[in-house]
Amino acid sequence: MRYGTVLLIAAAGLLGTSFTAASAQLVFSHSENTLLTDDLRFLGEVEHGTQPFAADDEAVNLEPAVADDGEPIAVSEAGFTIAQHPAFPQYKLRIREPKLCDPTVQQYSGYLDVGSDKHFYFWFFESRDKPAEDPVLLWLNGGPGCSSLTGLMMELGPCRLHEDGSLTHNPHSWNNHANLLFLDQPTNVGYSYGRSVFNTATASEDVYAFLQLFFKQYTKYAELPFHVFGESYGGHFVPAIGGKIFAENQRLQEPVAVSPVAGFLRDQGVQVINLASLGIGNGLVDELVQYKYYHTMACNSSYGPVLSDSACQQMAGAYPSCGKKIQQCYKTESALSCVPAAFDCNRRLIGPYQSSGLNPYDVRLPCEDGNLCYPLIGAIEKYFNRPEVMRELGADVDSYKGCNMNVNLGFNLAGDWMKPYMRYLPPLLEAGIRVLVYAGDADFICNWYGNKAWTLDLEWSGRDKFRAAEDRDWTLAETKSTVNPSYWASLHSYSHKKGKHHKKAKKGAKPVGEVRSHENFTFLRIFGAGHMAPYDQPESSSDMIDRWLAGSDL
Repeated sequence: MRYGTVLLIAAAGLLGTSFTAASAQLVFSHSENTLLTDDLRFLGEVEHGTQPFAADDEAVNLEPAVADDGEPIAVSEAGFTIAQHPAFPQYKLRIREPKLCDPTVQQYSGYLDVGSDKHFYFWFFESRDKPAEDPVLLWLNGGPGCSSLTGLMMELGPCRLHEDGSLTHNPHSWNNHANLLFLDQPTNVGYSYGRSVFNTATASEDVYAFLQLFFKQYTKYAELPFHVFGESYGGHFVPAIGGKIFAENQRLQEPVAVSPVAGFLRDQGVQVINLASLGIGNGLVDELVQYKYYHTMACNSSYGPVLSDSACQQMAGAYPSCGKKIQQCYKTESALSCVPAAFDCNRRLIGPYQSSGLNPYDVRLPCEDGNLCYPLIGAIEKYFNRPEVMRELGADVDSYKGCNMNVNLGFNLAGDWMKPYMRYLPPLLEAGIRVLVYAGDADFICNWYGNKAWTLDLEWSGRDKFRAAEDRDWTLAETKSTVNPSYWASLHSYSHKKGKHHKKAKKGAKPVGEVRSHENFTFLRIFGAGHMAPYDQPESSSDMIDRWLAGSDL
């Protein structure tokens, strides 16, 4: 399919199509101008989030099922409980209680229905520890267009799926000390379905409505600290969702004399969400800064050069003109500026690596499997397409889609890829909301060099002190390091790996990462992890999240 081949460059690996030299050559055989001439006809539609493609599933029109007093009614024939909110009449929640993955904890799964044309799937697990006290954490995978259930089964959920389709207990699950919520968004991702959304801002509005309904239905979680975490293209989603929650919280707290609407919303039961922190793992956040470091990661990283001298020279010479296009996108935030920037910069700065046959999510590995370079991802898709699993989880679709290429293309043609979503973060930092940026240091596509660089560049009142802070060795809390011993040798081969301000770990403690913090802003480099840090370094990632949620220093 033509759009699939074009997208290999536009998606740049966050979606995770397999990056083979053959497919890369197929893309490179088309000129940039030809691609844009063919595809710009979509821009007027998709820039505003409308759908240029037919939906993959017909929307189901579900009539509200609530009593006169607004309380939900159990719908026995479908096995769902239906919940609505008077302030969001076009939204409703369909809920069931599955017993898969970890039957020892309370679970909820189901759909947020937006009218009859958008249906977002979720799966919730209570904390293994103190669910009435532990915080709530929303997890989002990236893409754009990839299911958060991949993160559940491959990275941080209560169970781990294996390539043979079996499930085992995950001792490093993030629900050890948190109530964990996975959401498939935008629509037509995972078990979600309906009219497509092709921009992050619209997607964040739907997520906000979902949270209001969820917390109204489950009031015992409503006042707990709430954290939004995501990886990869989550670097767009997480700041936008955090910004939406923050803005609505501010509006709800205005006096009635200033904002009668705020009083009305409060009367309708709209509540302030107790936003405590945001977390971004190996994210795409500030492209203008991050794209500078593709050359560094491929040609001069702590793992050594992985590309030829000629490829490295090509990448080094590409950034200046690419950076100008990204700056124009930042200035206009228009698809007419942002789409050419994405196509050109991805072709010139990511294309050479894409042609190498290496795994874009881990420079240590070849890309040997068509399922995003990991056979396990194919096993996850097979698992969620098993009829008995779909029945138990209440899936209301014909099939599960781990990653949807049409959704990814729609976001790209809307210009969403290159937009500056880091701009949501400074107001949150100024308000005291904590922000954690972590990055596995073997990832190419959202590498740690670029992630650290944008945190140092972010404009907020604490920037100078954050820049002046020390890079400290990060060690696990009262446990032995699980980082592969061979990795330690590579650390000492490249003296530039540590910043000029670096504080060593205590004698006898092996570092598993490197951390820099000032006030409520933290950057963490995780040694020996690729794009999906909880998959590669589960113990380090579990320690990170437990300490972060507890408010402890990393």
